[in-house]
Amino acid sequence: MQQTGHGPHPGGFYVTGTDTGAGKTLASCALLHALRAEGWRAVGMKPLASGCTRTAEGWRNEDALALQAAGDPVARYEDVNPYALPRPLAPELAARDAGVEITLDPILEAHDRLSAQADIVVVEGVGGWAAPLSGSLDQVDLVHALGLPVILVVGMRLGCLNHARLTARAIADDGAHLIGWIASEVDPEMESRDENFELLRQRISAPCLGRLPFAAAPDASVLADRLSVAQALHPVST
Repeated sequence: MQQTGHGPHPGGFYVTGTDTGAGKTLASCALLHALRAEGWRAVGMKPLASGCTRTAEGWRNEDALALQAAGDPVARYEDVNPYALPRPLAPELAARDAGVEITLDPILEAHDRLSAQADIVVVEGVGGWAAPLSGSLDQVDLVHALGLPVILVVGMRLGCLNHARLTARAIADDGAHLIGWIASEVDPEMESRDENFELLRQRISAPCLGRLPFAAAPDASVLADRLSVAQALHPVST
């Protein structure tokens, strides 16, 4: 049932990370569960996924399947993941290996179908912000085409201050709108984790939407309580 009375909302988010392995999928799934707990119909999308397994239904990617399962209603896999590339390489290389040309139209069409089913679509990007989609497309091209605000997932490990600040700067320089960031504790051995978190809060102008603690087998539905979706749904203009 469609929720009413929430007021205007962005219609979706583009989730990027400080680098590969920052925890984008876990954060995106937790965000989906948090949105659903607030009464929204929310579905996930992974436009490009490299590193897929052949199944009876076709090529399938673990992260895209997790996003599909975290959403409600459950969308068609082909809409969640329009480009499923077999080899675990950078998308441009994986697409070349598969003989596939990455273009925006199939992604935008799949996104339209998802948007028709749900109130909010959480779109997970590839790698870090500057990782290209193809030889002629950067992620910012997709973000502008979709008209989505950006949420940055910061992988909490040595070097995260530099990576987070550079990424936030790049998002702004590219003309995209960073509305919040999520701290993802990917390294359980990280020293001075709390101190680094506070330094990030001081240096990233967008609000922190939550902090996801490290877990050997994390449950996105449980971690949803760690996120504050209100700030993402109603960002304060700066």
